[in-house]
Amino acid sequence: MLAERHSVCALDCPDACSLLVTIEDGRATRLRGNPDHPITRGFLCAKVARYLERQYHPDRLLYPMRRIGAKGEGRLERISWDAALDEIAAKLQAISDEFGPEAILPYSYSGNLGFLNGGGMDRRFFHRLGASRLDRTICSAAGAAGLMYSLGARYGTEPEQFAQSKLILAWGANIMGTNVHLWPFIAEARRHGARMYTIDPVKNRTGKLADRHYFIHPGSDLALALGLMHVIVKERLHDEEFVSRKATHFSKLRDFVEKYPTERVAALTGIGAEEIAGLAREYATTVPAVIRVNYGVSRNDRGGAAVAAIAMLPALIGSWGQVGGGLQLSTSQAFQVDRAGLEKVELQEKSPLGRQARLLNMSELGKVLTQVDDPPVQAFFVYNSNPATVAADQNRVRQGLGRPDLFTVVSEQFQTDTADWADIVLPATTFLENTDLYFAYGHYYIQMARPALEAPGECKSNVEMFRLLARRMGFGEPCFEESEDEMIAGLLGSGHEFLKGIDLERLDREHSIRLNVSEAGKPFLPFADGGCNLDPAVLDYSPPAESRQGSEDLRSLYPLEMISGKNDDSMNSTFGNREELDRDTAVVYLNTADAAARGIVNGDQVRVFNGRGSLTLRAEVDGVTGPGVVSARSTRWSKRAPDRRNVNVLTSERLTDLAGGATFYSCLVQVERCGD
Repeated sequence: MLAERHSVCALDCPDACSLLVTIEDGRATRLRGNPDHPITRGFLCAKVARYLERQYHPDRLLYPMRRIGAKGEGRLERISWDAALDEIAAKLQAISDEFGPEAILPYSYSGNLGFLNGGGMDRRFFHRLGASRLDRTICSAAGAAGLMYSLGARYGTEPEQFAQSKLILAWGANIMGTNVHLWPFIAEARRHGARMYTIDPVKNRTGKLADRHYFIHPGSDLALALGLMHVIVKERLHDEEFVSRKATHFSKLRDFVEKYPTERVAALTGIGAEEIAGLAREYATTVPAVIRVNYGVSRNDRGGAAVAAIAMLPALIGSWGQVGGGLQLSTSQAFQVDRAGLEKVELQEKSPLGRQARLLNMSELGKVLTQVDDPPVQAFFVYNSNPATVAADQNRVRQGLGRPDLFTVVSEQFQTDTADWADIVLPATTFLENTDLYFAYGHYYIQMARPALEAPGECKSNVEMFRLLARRMGFGEPCFEESEDEMIAGLLGSGHEFLKGIDLERLDREHSIRLNVSEAGKPFLPFADGGCNLDPAVLDYSPPAESRQGSEDLRSLYPLEMISGKNDDSMNSTFGNREELDRDTAVVYLNTADAAARGIVNGDQVRVFNGRGSLTLRAEVDGVTGPGVVSARSTRWSKRAPDRRNVNVLTSERLTDLAGGATFYSCLVQVERCGD
């Protein structure tokens, strides 16, 4: 029997693709992009095109497991769901009784972008339990704070309008690797004469296709944005009429950017003064011009301010008012569902605390697990994430995970690095097996999916897992018995104008519906009521602590700046079990001059190290990076590396200026040839 079913890719990507799944005799035989979806347009990225390999992989976890070896060894034995739930409930209750419920910490991120399985029943469970709250900062927090500072909202130019742009700046955005469904619109614009430039410390796949690439020093994006503003304002290239109507504090910004002439900015960024001036003039006089900025720009000490400054540029030149102008970082806030009703924050008042629990920053996980007290974290519940691989300062994270008194539960599809440290491992469903509602952070289509496949073995969705745990803990509130359909109906009942006319029945019929954000093809102004905030109060530039302009003592030991960007063919650590990905994530790219100074040639095994740790990688010398910069792709499963480490043994837990985000891309290292 042959059938075709709709689904939605739930992985951490702005594209949120609409999928068609071919089913033959109950088994999926083909996965393809929906040709009728305005963004997916019939194709998938190379990662997800092979997702059925993951779906049916022989290593997939199918049953609950209990640790039988030492922590970190990954030796597990099969147990029943009843035994697993009983043990988890008993441990959580005992820890709550002895230390207080704040000794329990959930840890999750964007392993699943469904509203229900990404942040629904789990939030209700941990609120009712009184567990510590997790400040989910590891990826987008600083960038989101920067957008909110300048625009007052997390909206942006819809991808379809990029086709009408005449100048496209990909600023810290590897579109071909991490946002491939934007590329056809850019390609269309270029066929009609548009130019596309990339600004990045690394000349990645997108940079190699650009009309021009600007090598920028890591963490100096704020300085470049201020230098562009300096030229635009000084030469009166700004749109005075638009600024007067749709911006505030222009006079403050005008005075402030006088401190950032092109000569100073050239020294800070590594981009020539004439290049900066030329880019500013071209950007300000090309109509329309659009910026695609991505979160890598925000992963340094001044990352929040960098995004805030970049987000001011379209208002300064008036491109927000033009079809094909503006900026896109995220579209996520347009999905104005009833998150409060989904998460039931008020349940905290019924917890043993009777109040809101403390907030612990996930970007400081090593510190949280090894230093936090009053109370110390005694139970760690991980789902939709793999912190042993993706968290900064990996050695300290492992130290925390190895504590004999820490009870760790991991819900997963495969036995990841984190699962090796768990006391209990629970088998999780894939997105092809769930009912869920989906937002996107790269377009404006809300989508719903029903299960395309039955869950194998004893795999359970996050909704069902936390529903069962709530029963075991004796939580009798009706919200813990809500069905997925009831939860979705509640989400859609926010009453917001963007969701007008969109309900469960319509989504069941149409699968994907454009939000009512604007008339299609018209400019969408993202500002809050007061317009774009041009106040430079947070914008003064200072170099990242770990940079070529930071501490001299540190630079004398570790003179190279390391960027550990996303690997094009994995999704953070989601596909880390694929053999071929080890080749991509076992490499460090060096500039020719830096390699020659160290006697390093292509293929050499090299040691990359700093004061936090070291690992061995294979050297590639091919012009991908500028002088003084090395690039090592993230995030390899450590267990697959010969020395059982990945690049996060080198990254720090230092936080960004806004919102306490992670500073992965502000990292000094030294590289030496193995055997020297």
